[in-house]
Amino acid sequence: MVAKKTQKLAKLHDFVRKYKVTNGKTFKLSDHDPGDTGPFGKDGKEEAKILLSQGVEFLAEKQEMLYAQDRYALLLVFQAMDAAGKDGTIKHVMSGINPQGCQVFSFKTPSDEELDHVFMWRYARAVPERGRIGIFNRSYFEEVLVVRVHDEILAKQKLPAECITKSIWKERLEDINNFEKHLTRNGVHVVKFFLNVSKKEQKKRFLARLDQPEKHWKFSASDITERQYWSEYMRAYTEAIKATASKDAPWYVVPADNKWFSRLVVAAAIVDSMNEMKLAFPSVPKTKMRELADAKEMLLNTDD
Repeated sequence: MVAKKTQKLAKLHDFVRKYKVTNGKTFKLSDHDPGDTGPFGKDGKEEAKILLSQGVEFLAEKQEMLYAQDRYALLLVFQAMDAAGKDGTIKHVMSGINPQGCQVFSFKTPSDEELDHVFMWRYARAVPERGRIGIFNRSYFEEVLVVRVHDEILAKQKLPAECITKSIWKERLEDINNFEKHLTRNGVHVVKFFLNVSKKEQKKRFLARLDQPEKHWKFSASDITERQYWSEYMRAYTEAIKATASKDAPWYVVPADNKWFSRLVVAAAIVDSMNEMKLAFPSVPKTKMRELADAKEMLLNTDD
């Protein structure tokens, strides 16, 4: 049984390494194909589904240990262009997780209160507590992505004029690096995902939303507007990954044109991360064991 589980984990580990970025110095987004399906090819959907279910089962086991041990936390950061499949990926990959041990935050337009604080304030407040998995559906990287692409957003952030220099994006990326180092030094494992969807596939998914009434709620006219800035976003993502990919807080550039494959990559990456953590159920001291034995004896000696 243990040998079979080890083989399954090894298979997940072997194919997901291709998408892991731990050193951004030579990173090029153009080297990553959004339509890639790894060793599965175009016809490997059923095999991938089986592996995904095995990964989900493993995550459920490890999450219980994470919660019981109450020493580490896991922060999963999801970034992507619209229609890349973030919501569906989170839903499928985390389907076996106990909701009590998981926290999901979707960061929208900052409130007035949030704008009165430094840009990392609202994200720092949402970091998962020990024993839990935290999911950021968009994150502090928006501050070097959408804010970088749209100058008017930066103008609303109430920064002193002397703070808005040509180096602001480099400085923010340094701040993010330092924030992630702070987290990892305190037992929070950070894993980041960029769901890399092609512009062609995004168009296809937008049209599907427009053609199906039950998907109209997902569509916003601003989605079309943002497509006009595709090149600017790709440059911003490239710079963000180059500057913040590290061994302790890696990026996974996930091919997202095929949802069945992107979900498997994400699951495999989380399995890999949790497998590296020193997770175990806490040992029970002898005094506690005696209490348990006494409690059992009392229950056995009762009539009902």
